[in-house]
Amino acid sequence: MNLRRYLTIYGALWKTSVTREMSFKGNFILWIVVEMLWFGLQLSFVGVIFSQTSTVGTWTAWQVVLLTGTSNFIQQIYQAFFLVNCTNLSELVRTGKMDFLLMLPVNTRFVVSTRQVDLPSFANAAFAACVMVFAAHRLHLHPAPAQLLGFAALCVAGLLVHYSLMFLLASVSFWTVRAQGIVWGYFNLFNIARMPDEAFRGVFKAVFTFALPVLLVSNVPVRVLADKIASPVAWLALLGLGLVWAAISEWFWRLSVRRYTSAST
Repeated sequence: MNLRRYLTIYGALWKTSVTREMSFKGNFILWIVVEMLWFGLQLSFVGVIFSQTSTVGTWTAWQVVLLTGTSNFIQQIYQAFFLVNCTNLSELVRTGKMDFLLMLPVNTRFVVSTRQVDLPSFANAAFAACVMVFAAHRLHLHPAPAQLLGFAALCVAGLLVHYSLMFLLASVSFWTVRAQGIVWGYFNLFNIARMPDEAFRGVFKAVFTFALPVLLVSNVPVRVLADKIASPVAWLALLGLGLVWAAISEWFWRLSVRRYTSAST
């Protein structure tokens, strides 16, 4: 019954988002075009790199295209469901609109995280999926059902990592009021996820593999899909870090909400 109630609420939020997007059709189409052009530039960058070399570590050109497509797919799905909501948290705190959300008979984090849906991102995610399929075709990949299931599960784990980290950073708004810079700073780190992990070394690789597991988010699913993973350590690390960051994010959210005193006091 509780699940049905939340699904009903989420359906209403979706309906509102669709109505909002369709009220500005020009903006809807323009945003899709802009994101597709940016994705095209990312693919062009791959072409530039492989015009000078045949491999990056053990990664071939089409494997990196598959990686870029997967990274963009995960990023666009994240944008569709969570990005706008995370970035808007500081405005809710600053303007006092958080008061209203806290009074609703529903989990506050659920409402804060799902208030808006970015519909253009679904179109861009579909385009990224087409690039992934084409790259897999060029690589002559024939993944087994278990690989596809593992790939999907690891993509979900990657989404959980991104959401947990960005929501944790957004929760800093309860302490500093304006935290958009911090949130967008992490969002810009998404670009690292489209690079092969073997392109990095030393402290940089360690930080973005374990502390902020951006490199794991797309590299591990692609390695599973392309039979480039030799041991379960990498995917276990991604799954484990997803759960760890989710727990830390929830703890910090509750701590931050207790500090909230309302903009009207």
